[in-house]
Amino acid sequence: MGRIAIAGATGLVGSSLCWALRGNGHEVVRLVRQIPSSDGDRAWNPNTPPETGELDGIDAVVNLSGHSIASGRWSESRRELIRQSRTKTTRHLVAACRQAGVGTIVNASAVGFYGDRGDELLDESSVSGGGFLADTCVAWETALEGVRGSGIREVRSRFGMILSTRGGALGSMLPAYRLGLGGPMGGGEQWVSWISLGDAVSALVRCVEDPAISGPVLVVSPHPVRQKEFAHTLGAALNRPAVLPVPAFLLKAMLGDLGRELFLWGQRCRPHALESAGFAWSAPDLRTALRTLLAPQ
Repeated sequence: MGRIAIAGATGLVGSSLCWALRGNGHEVVRLVRQIPSSDGDRAWNPNTPPETGELDGIDAVVNLSGHSIASGRWSESRRELIRQSRTKTTRHLVAACRQAGVGTIVNASAVGFYGDRGDELLDESSVSGGGFLADTCVAWETALEGVRGSGIREVRSRFGMILSTRGGALGSMLPAYRLGLGGPMGGGEQWVSWISLGDAVSALVRCVEDPAISGPVLVVSPHPVRQKEFAHTLGAALNRPAVLPVPAFLLKAMLGDLGRELFLWGQRCRPHALESAGFAWSAPDLRTALRTLLAPQ
């Protein structure tokens, strides 16, 4: 059992991860920007170099920090905010980990690392692609290079679309789909690599606890789907039609590069690292995941 510090602990994934780690007997320390409200919090500023002793007594750090990529069109200032909120925070955490002798850092990344790759089957060994998201993910992961030679185990968790009714992409889709207004985006042929929130959290816990896991780890289901199948399966889970397409030109006109890269580009990913580690998904297929998430509580 260890003492685990989490940056981004109040977000969708972070808040659930806190509960899961405590359930496994770990002590959780939330790294917060404001004055700590409980004994389990420590104040930190992600925009400044670490202070001496900031991570003293910490065994592992999970970094989930980063400004939302879907909060609005990507102006130059927003692009810079998205990049810096990931790379600068990671560099400062790496420096603090080295300073305090932390044993493990698990850092967030995303399948956007691969760019738009059509039907190519991707795994952790696949090279990066092009585009703003790919460049951001590469810079994000490069910020971890400061741990090399320090003895710190580093994990780069490349998340797919995380499914939760409490937020994220699925949460934003549900109002339209419940009204029968959902449907494929663009041609619907692009691949969606996804994972349920519960499985994403379980995978992170495994990355924290298993010393054999290091390097890039795809945090996705082993069964990616095309976007039109995602739309159809979501509609079926809600007992609603999902046949109203969202034209590609409309997404590009409304959202620019955000619409193209986030909704029209795709990645077909296989989570080789988790499979090799013997990880067991509770919801490996999309139908099971959505029906579980959308079942009356």
